[in-house]
Amino acid sequence: MTTLIILLCIGLMAGMLSGLVGVGGGIIIVPALVYFMSMSQHQAQGTSLAVLLLPVGIFAVYNYYKAGYVDVQMTLIIASTFIVGGFIGSKIAISIDQNLIKKIFGMFLLLVALKMIIGK
Repeated sequence: MTTLIILLCIGLMAGMLSGLVGVGGGIIIVPALVYFMSMSQHQAQGTSLAVLLLPVGIFAVYNYYKAGYVDVQMTLIIASTFIVGGFIGSKIAISIDQNLIKKIFGMFLLLVALKMIIGK
């Protein structure tokens, strides 16, 4: 029962953050699965990608589209290259030790956060 509650909270928080600022999968789901569900970094990344494989953000996208905030042409271009990049990135990630990939992930989040806080 505790596991179910944790998983429901992870999904809710990821969905809310995704709808609010356009992120959620990697930033919420991966760390939460690692620290609250004791998954390896590889398991957490794979599970997060599996969640995002389904159209989990469809209603959030619909709201943004209705308000005129979705550029369909750019979306299709990014999505098509995202597929290729995701394939290449996953091949690289599964061949790297989980402790190293965890550090890479953390550094990436830190750098993006610093850029958003102090950058223009």
